[in-house]
Amino acid sequence: MKNYFSLFIFMFCAMNTFAQEKQLTLEDLIPGGKTHHRFSPKTDYSFRWKGDDLIQYNLDSMWIAEVRNPGKKKLFLTKEELRTLVDNEKANLDQISFTLIDGKYYGRIAASSKLIFINPEMNDISFAFQTEKNDRNISFCPENKTTAFTVDNNLYLRSTTGEVINISRDEKPNIVYGQIVHRNEFGINSGIFWSPKGNFLAFYRMDESMVTDYPLVDISAREAKLKNIKYPMAGNAGHEVTLGIYSMQSGNTVYMKTGEPKDHYLTNVSWDPTEKYIYIAELNREQNHMQLNKYSVETGEKTATLFEEKSDKYVEPQNPLFFLPGNPEQFVWQSRRTGYNHLYLYNTLGTLIKQLSSGNWEVNKVLGFDAESKNVYITSNELNPIEFQSFQINLQSGKKTQLSKAPGVHSPQLSASGKYMTDYYSNRETPKNVDLIDISKGKISRLQTAVNPYSDYTLPEISLGSIKAADKETDIYYRLIKPTHFDSTKKYPTIIYVYGGPHSQMVLNNWPGSVRGWEIYMAQKGYVLFSLDNRGTSNRGLEFESITHRQLGLEETADQMEGVKFLESLPYVDADRIGVHGWSYGGFMTTNLMLRHPDKLKVGVAGGPVIDWKYYEIMYGERYMDSPEENPEGYEKTNMNNLAGNLKGRLLLIHGDEDPIVVWQHSLSFLKTCIKVGTYPDYFVYPGQEHNMVGRDRVHLHEKIARYFDDYLK
Repeated sequence: MKNYFSLFIFMFCAMNTFAQEKQLTLEDLIPGGKTHHRFSPKTDYSFRWKGDDLIQYNLDSMWIAEVRNPGKKKLFLTKEELRTLVDNEKANLDQISFTLIDGKYYGRIAASSKLIFINPEMNDISFAFQTEKNDRNISFCPENKTTAFTVDNNLYLRSTTGEVINISRDEKPNIVYGQIVHRNEFGINSGIFWSPKGNFLAFYRMDESMVTDYPLVDISAREAKLKNIKYPMAGNAGHEVTLGIYSMQSGNTVYMKTGEPKDHYLTNVSWDPTEKYIYIAELNREQNHMQLNKYSVETGEKTATLFEEKSDKYVEPQNPLFFLPGNPEQFVWQSRRTGYNHLYLYNTLGTLIKQLSSGNWEVNKVLGFDAESKNVYITSNELNPIEFQSFQINLQSGKKTQLSKAPGVHSPQLSASGKYMTDYYSNRETPKNVDLIDISKGKISRLQTAVNPYSDYTLPEISLGSIKAADKETDIYYRLIKPTHFDSTKKYPTIIYVYGGPHSQMVLNNWPGSVRGWEIYMAQKGYVLFSLDNRGTSNRGLEFESITHRQLGLEETADQMEGVKFLESLPYVDADRIGVHGWSYGGFMTTNLMLRHPDKLKVGVAGGPVIDWKYYEIMYGERYMDSPEENPEGYEKTNMNNLAGNLKGRLLLIHGDEDPIVVWQHSLSFLKTCIKVGTYPDYFVYPGQEHNMVGRDRVHLHEKIARYFDDYLK
């Protein structure tokens, strides 16, 4: 009886502990949730470089920390002092915050959209400017204190005095100025490019008149409204882009004479430091031939083609030129011409001086140079495919020196001289650290350590590892999450979370192992979660990525099935209860897996899925699939409508009805085909949402997905 009583007490205490244990909710874990803001690693201060001064600031004050002794700092400016300065300007004081832009201080008055540039040494406001409600694509130039912005399709300038200049006055609805072109591909994230000294403004002009209108419908009005967008589908007409340059002095615009054919791609726009020339990486419609061309700012004439790159698959320029400080005759170019992204030193005549990096690894980012142009600083995955470390490369000798030391994913910021670096990093067990690196001494000092926002909660066990791809040779990396309170004697339902497409890497040694909040939530509910970066994903070289060329979904699915075999080998995975979920390309992959392996996957949730690549846009679609006319067999093999009759398990498709990326036609066409062949997927639509659900809809979405797995997999 005594033993039974002791056992009862133990079980009661254990049950009581679990009953009282804090549980994370979707409100905590999903962006848009009411308490989500609490669960990201936060530090007490932010850091930025102003020259070689290390500026430390928070919502209340700004300090200068001593670089040689970062524990010492002096107060530079307080919010109350800024309030006094702003009061003198009679500005709206609803919200004040500190930040830096190009090493210059400013305070932001958010409610009035006013930027206040301040000079703390002189205790006064240098200047201020106001933005208006309809301003978009705002780009401020500190050198000339002028703001470029768009309203609707036209481009404007506004001075600090409020004077507005029209750069374009086009009333044609299909001519667009100063906005992103080529649907954000090729590293394009802006349509406005200020020159280094602020004397010129380069901008894209896009003619979409030849692109087919695609109908979206807004149902929020009493009578639903048609919202046409321009959507260039693979094989159809694409928009035509030119690059204009506006002179601040003369007020004239000169267009670069980029010639024929007009539907080519103008990418990686780069200003010459002298402002006499501008460089454009020009890519043909087929995306297999790139020219780096140099144009005269004064005349718009092409003065030289510096070099060309060709491929039997595709060339994908992603980064502008990096000119060496104090040397306008030399620049660094990034290219995958040898199979991996590496650095090449050129002069402005187009002569290759030397290759700066090489090996079976990829440069992830160029951080900058030192002031003497002796060294370039990068991050790369040379040491580990799932980590990024920082390195210094000597431009003369090629000597490479590792600067960061701790395992994980590092995101450094370089000081103006290149003598110092702030190093932000995390790994699977470290939420966020901020270090100061004295590069010349190799000394690393801790600036901040973020508090673990999950310290009061029990997180699931997360492990990272690798298996062999379907080719039996290539290592591919996975993330495995065990259920909270894991019991090795149990068999658990398992969900594969998949993306699998280009420009993605889901498995990284950052915190907490790249795990999404929804995965933590499902682990709490008793699921095993698994993710695998198949061949076709990023940062492993061109051969690894381009194995999928002209046949998207086939090699990726083969690799994911190697992941399924691995899961089936684990004693705690229930092989009869394996499901899969993904969004966008991951929705395409989810549908692939459910239809190509219907006896292996029991439940799937495919969000915003590509179903038929002929409905996808030109820039992305034709890079990886060529056009439907050039590759009819590939388009047939990868069309999920042709496999709709294979569906056996439960498959839920989810779509936003105003999706401008993967248009609604994809999943609707699949429903129509399933009706014809007699299979029965489930379906859910988010009215008024685009490709990714935002706000409260995003929380609802993840609850919907969780319930579907609870209903049919658990």
